[in-house]
Amino acid sequence: MKRKKINVAVTGLNAIDSPGPGVPVIRALKESKLYDVRIIGLSYETLEPGIYMHDLVDKTYQIPFPSTGKAALLTRLKYIHEKEKIDVLIPNFDAELYNFITLADTLKKEMKIKTFLPTLEQFEERHKANLSEYGRKHGIKVPYGKMIFSTAEIPALKDEFTYPLVVKGKFYDASIAYTPEQAATYFNKISAKWGLPIIIQEMVYGQEVNVTAIGDGKGNVIGAVPMRKQYITDKGKAWSGISLDDKNLLDMTKKLFKGCKWRGGMELEIIKTNEGDYYLLEINPRFPAWVYLAVGCGQNHPEALVSLALGEDVKPFKKYDVGKLFVRYSYDLIVELEEFEKISTLGEL
Repeated sequence: MKRKKINVAVTGLNAIDSPGPGVPVIRALKESKLYDVRIIGLSYETLEPGIYMHDLVDKTYQIPFPSTGKAALLTRLKYIHEKEKIDVLIPNFDAELYNFITLADTLKKEMKIKTFLPTLEQFEERHKANLSEYGRKHGIKVPYGKMIFSTAEIPALKDEFTYPLVVKGKFYDASIAYTPEQAATYFNKISAKWGLPIIIQEMVYGQEVNVTAIGDGKGNVIGAVPMRKQYITDKGKAWSGISLDDKNLLDMTKKLFKGCKWRGGMELEIIKTNEGDYYLLEINPRFPAWVYLAVGCGQNHPEALVSLALGEDVKPFKKYDVGKLFVRYSYDLIVELEEFEKISTLGEL
């Protein structure tokens, strides 16, 4: 079958110790059986490794940080689109999704750039700050949590929580605090980076398991692969993991997607307790950095996302390989200074 040629723009090109999903998403698309994909990388910083991975990324453009606002982003995307004729755009960072979701209709109508993103309501509803209510709505166990806006609220936490407890940022970062003093330290550190509110969450003990999944926006799960973390970094990121045969995780995913009619990629972060209970810790509204494991298990979720964005009929995956491992590794890229200068001064490479 002849593959269809398309141009896909992808963000999340950082591949550091807390990697973005962009590079694995690109690897998945490069292995697509349906599409011959030219990749347009969209970077925020000049040292994102994906910029210099020329076997994966065909051309890179810098885009303004999410805090700059959607008007600046739209202006930049218009310039890039004039040069590259983007067919599909896949954002991969939580912090940038609000801008891309609110621009999705404009991109489609004015430039014919397709996306397949959650609705703004879906995106806002699953925020960490709203997770307890979200769990009640969909009948899924969630650790008790609350938002705080000041370190002055920390002493009173002892009335609702038992230490240790988890201190979380609204987009990223989580640390375990064993004392009020540690909670205050983490509050200041995380809020300085990601802003307020800070989420305080009950500590639940057990095994960390995750699911990468994709929904069609009508309540159906197109694909889902569960994984158990085998090696975890000091930032809590999976550096290796193994695909699982766990019906409970798949049933939880189906129940959630049916209830919220999720549109696009999603990662569920879950704790399985020793008693066999499953607690939903977080919903990440995009593919995880380990999404390439799904490809290795026989489900190419990024390819399916492109098909959904293009309005194609996409059949759900029926199976995946169990017992497949991913092992992440670091790799030194040798980059010419001229390339770094070019992306730094011109904003494209």
